Amino acid sequence: MKKTLVAYFSASGVTARLAQTLANAIGADLFEIQPETPYTDADLDWNNPKSRSSVEMNDKAFRPAVANRVADMAQYDRIFVGFPIWWYVAPTIVNTFLEQYDLSGKTIIPFATSGGSGMGRTNRELEASCKGARLMEGRRFSGGAGAAELKEWAAKF
Repeated sequence: MKKTLVAYFSASGVTARLAQTLANAIGADLFEIQPETPYTDADLDWNNPKSRSSVEMNDKAFRPAVANRVADMAQYDRIFVGFPIWWYVAPTIVNTFLEQYDLSGKTIIPFATSGGSGMGRTNRELEASCKGARLMEGRRFSGGAGAAELKEWAAKF
């Protein structure tokens, strides 16, 4: 029996709701990836090239600090990782999260929310952060995706 974790980063609450629905639908543990320094509305202003999120996303090597850790990552075989799409990829805090652990032999399945853009270059940008793991092709969902849709998708992994 595979043990499953749904880990997520959510800036506005949309991804948090989706992650909770997914975890409940598939009977998985839930973990929120919390930034050491929480994002403010000004930090998230993608129209401002000097905003924190813009600066972070323009430097692919930047790794925002994560405030918390999964207590026993070794127990999980499957890890669904959720996030909002920023600049057609996962926010770099997701890379920070993944790079904290030995993911050898695990299956990583990205899922995202977005106002309109798809997954873009997400897997290419996450691949190096998933050393030893099998990184599956991710999927973008609307914030209102239901439990049945999420459960059916998750069953593929």
